[in-house]
Amino acid sequence: MSFFSRMSPWRAYKDLRQFLATRERYEVGFLALAMMIPGFLIYAFVHDGYVEPEYKRNIIYVEQWPADRTDAQIRAQQAIDAPIKAKRLAEIEAAEKARQASFKKVDDQLSRWGI
Repeated sequence: MSFFSRMSPWRAYKDLRQFLATRERYEVGFLALAMMIPGFLIYAFVHDGYVEPEYKRNIIYVEQWPADRTDAQIRAQQAIDAPIKAKRLAEIEAAEKARQASFKKVDDQLSRWGI
């Protein structure tokens, strides 16, 4: 650990200042430019690499029914479940239509461009 004990941020800063003081102005400018280009590329890859996940967890729980249910109980439960199912199907259909509309919009743009 004696290697790290000799290192000091203050001494490193003074050494860097002394090094840069002996350089010409254009060399310092090119140094800054040479550091900014890879820095920008790294920033661009990190920024572009974040993607919101499209996956939506959809858990379907299975209901347990007694084996001796009557037909009246089955119809009553179906009457309760029918509006819920219809609403869910309407939401799915609306999402599909919205997606189709967005694809049609892109297709129309490409058609106008002649592609």
